[in-house]
Amino acid sequence: MAVKHSTRAHAVLSASASSRWLACPPSAKLNAEIPDITTDYAREGTCAHELAEYKVNKLLGIDAPDPTENLDFYDEEMAECTDSYAQYIAEEISKYSDPVIMVEQRLDFSKYVPGGFGTGDCVIVADDVLTVIDYKHGKGVPVSAENNSQMMLYALGALKLFDSLYDIKEICMVIFQPRIENVSESVISVSELLCWAENELKPKAELAAKGEGEFCAGEHCRFCKVKATCRKRAEYNLTLAQYDFAPAATLEDTEIEAILEKADALTAWAADVKEYALSQALAGKQWTGYKVVEGRSNRKYTDEKAVAEAVKAAGKNPYCEPEVLGITAMTKLLGGKKKFDKLLSKYVCKPQGKPTLVPASDNRKAWNPAQNDFKGDFNYGKIC
Repeated sequence: MAVKHSTRAHAVLSASASSRWLACPPSAKLNAEIPDITTDYAREGTCAHELAEYKVNKLLGIDAPDPTENLDFYDEEMAECTDSYAQYIAEEISKYSDPVIMVEQRLDFSKYVPGGFGTGDCVIVADDVLTVIDYKHGKGVPVSAENNSQMMLYALGALKLFDSLYDIKEICMVIFQPRIENVSESVISVSELLCWAENELKPKAELAAKGEGEFCAGEHCRFCKVKATCRKRAEYNLTLAQYDFAPAATLEDTEIEAILEKADALTAWAADVKEYALSQALAGKQWTGYKVVEGRSNRKYTDEKAVAEAVKAAGKNPYCEPEVLGITAMTKLLGGKKKFDKLLSKYVCKPQGKPTLVPASDNRKAWNPAQNDFKGDFNYGKIC
């Protein structure tokens, strides 16, 4: 039996962000106060989910409009990924004689999380087994279903729907991530899930809903909206200052190991702070001792075919199979900058560099997008 139910609303204490607010409860309220910024990656994921929903409904014999022509990010890879997702679900369904299947089902876990709900991509129940499947279109990092708080919350919501109708003993949680061929499955007993919900989830969720509890920095900071300005994260990373950055030869092995352990987190934090400071500067904020300038950029050809023809007409081979030689190599081939400029300058441009925040002592002119100060500063070619 198939049930169609589609909704994509988001709760303040969302399942997708649960790894963060469980580790750092007060971050939930801070993040809720900041508007969401929808990225191309998120929009691509939404398109993939819409297509996946359609294909599973089609598999189940449910009449639904084909969204393909309205998807901004549709491509052959997305078609193949969602086909494989539907095939996986078909294989799961075939294991049972009369399963109940729900697609894009709203799952309520507010018994443990104030206002908590989410959307299960696919929920299958049969006999004493409940299966919750989550489709992920991202390809950056493999996601594991093992001890995955998002999946455990979905499991709680699905259990609430069916516990009174079925004698469910265990729940199978599945992450289906086709772009990196990751299918992660984890089974948890109902008793183990409810123990976690009462003893760990519920107390932390209550703190998170009130904006209380202890701030905690760690890997979960990655998707936090206040990661650039969070004081706890700054304290966590600035502990490296105790080493005074002395030459490595003067440090004990244990100290070097401690630095190595936190180096990636420190680098990511510094990048986040710089990105935040730049965005604020571009919005008009003046940082003492800093200014925004145009970043570096590299020259590029505007018409490779015309470049190749011009170089061949000059008696030279413009190719480094199978492509046209780059600008540096082409300059050398033609015997220097003077000959290069005479022959090819009209086919070369230099894109405007991205704005970047630098110390005020930097000799580049301050960024002024209204006046577009930089258009006359380049020595080669024209501005793209």
